[in-house]
Amino acid sequence: MKVLVVDDDARFANAVCGLFEDVGHSAEGLTSSKEVLDVLSLTHFDVVLLDLHMPEVDGLSVLVAMREQRRNEPVIMISGQATIDAAVEAVRLGAADFIEKPFHPDHLMHRVELVWRYSRLARENAELKEDVRGNELLGESEVIRQLRRLIEKTAPTEGRVLITGENGTGKELVAEAIHTGSPRRDAPFVRVNCAALPVSLVESELFGHERGAFTGASARHEGRFERANRGTIFLDEIGDLPLAVQAKLLRVLQHGELERVGGKVPVRVNVRIIAATNRDLEAMVATREFREDLFYRLNVVRIRTPPLRERREDIPSLAQVFLERAIRLHGSAARRFGPGALEVLSRHSFPGNVRELQNLVERLVILSHTDEVSRERVCAELGLGHGTASAALGPKLYRTDASFKDLLQDAQRMIITEALSVHGSMNDTARALGLERSHLYKKCKLLGIDHVPLLRAKVSS
Repeated sequence: MKVLVVDDDARFANAVCGLFEDVGHSAEGLTSSKEVLDVLSLTHFDVVLLDLHMPEVDGLSVLVAMREQRRNEPVIMISGQATIDAAVEAVRLGAADFIEKPFHPDHLMHRVELVWRYSRLARENAELKEDVRGNELLGESEVIRQLRRLIEKTAPTEGRVLITGENGTGKELVAEAIHTGSPRRDAPFVRVNCAALPVSLVESELFGHERGAFTGASARHEGRFERANRGTIFLDEIGDLPLAVQAKLLRVLQHGELERVGGKVPVRVNVRIIAATNRDLEAMVATREFREDLFYRLNVVRIRTPPLRERREDIPSLAQVFLERAIRLHGSAARRFGPGALEVLSRHSFPGNVRELQNLVERLVILSHTDEVSRERVCAELGLGHGTASAALGPKLYRTDASFKDLLQDAQRMIITEALSVHGSMNDTARALGLERSHLYKKCKLLGIDHVPLLRAKVSS
């Protein structure tokens, strides 16, 4: 670990440096706060100890300057005149910790090492996530090739884009890819999850507000659209926007201007809009839950992200990528998929799509005690029963000679039979399926399931 100690008291800085050097770390002292940025630009440090009160430039100002220059070294503020307000402000501005003088050397060492380890782990996780990002668009299936071609055609234009698809299919990544391939790539890409915004704050978050616009509005607030000026704004889950906000959004699309909440002066914005939804907007238009004029303004280029079940041939390559990333992240004993494991994965429906596959593979890696993720382990995680993939590898439920009612009964029969085999008792099976025990008995009778042999088989195993 390499530490930079910044304090105008040279004796203190040298003493702290000595503490770290005594245990094998590297440390450098600096008494001028004006030189911090220059030193950091020339030498890498794992942690910066920064005094709050210094005569030239105070520590908080140095911290702000570091963040403005996108320097991400973890900073621990130190002060002999600490106040709660100062500590809160330091953390708000990005400090990793705040230590009050005087302190015991062991206490300082412990806090610094904690910050260093956490920072290193956070950086590694961020790098791994960055590696994984975009994997939803990996694959050689025809549907994913078409998706990539459509992104390439759409990105260089200024056209608005509406991305539709189920959760976990990579809608945000498609939006990012469009922005990255556009002339606006060097400008902001601002994400907005419309479903996550409280109804009372949607307008303020999107369009900003003026000071005094409502209780608690003590200063002017810049909304997401203004932050995205000259760039791209990604409106995820746009179907969740209230109708009143939809009207304001329509004005931005029509005239390229907005009004902050409590404001009267129009604000010009130059923003490319990409929207996404997992809902049926046409149906919402028909029921007047979504404005028809807004829908047509957004629906210039429609891009659909396919669910994983429509690109099963991509599952093995995706699973392999997620396996390698999870091994790097968690250091598991697992090194490969065993025979038949990828086949089981490829036949699973994955209602949560790529996100579910990624989480499943990560869980398999974490829980593995051998160098191989076995087919049996995959089956167990998918709830397919003891040692088999019969449900995943068996015949398809759909038959051309059966009615919808018969098909539903077939599905229920398969699920209940498998659940009885897994859980071994009517009580546990009913609890797992969310049914009353009496209801489960009735279901077994209706579907012709002889549950007694199944329970005996479980007990004997």
